[in-house]
Formats: sequence, C-alpha cells, structure tokens
Amino acid sequence: PKDPAGSSSAASIKIKKEVANAFVKRQKRSSLYFEYYKSPMEQMHERCENYPPCDYLSDQIGFYTAYNRFFG
Repeated sequence: PKDPAGSSSAASIKIKKEVANAFVKRQKRSSLYFEYYKSPMEQMHERCENYPPCDYLSDQIGFYTAYNRFFG
C-alpha cells in the first residue's frame, strides 16, 4: 500500500539484520550500567518530587521528614 504522497508505508520497509547493524552501533552493557544506575537517595528524591504533596512539604520541613511522612 502506498500513501497519497507516493511514499511507501513504514510497515512495508524491511531490511536485513546485518544491514541494520551496520549503521546502528550499540554501547557495551558494562558502560550502560553506570549510566543508568541511580543511588537509593536519588531514587527517593525522584519519588518524592513526583508526588506533589511530598514535594511541597519537603520545601517546608525538609526532604527527609517529608519523605518519611508519605513513604516511611
């Protein structure tokens, strides 16, 4: 099936795995671990920031107290 503009749809385009790998280079897994690893404290901060009542209260009474009130 073709689009009205004359180009073929993305579903009909297929290339071999070897060809795709020629221009898509992946990073090694070991370097990705350190890139995506977050410390437990950073995870706690993000959890509190994503919950508006905790985020608001952390500005008033401090992060640690606000986090313990909602998630402790």
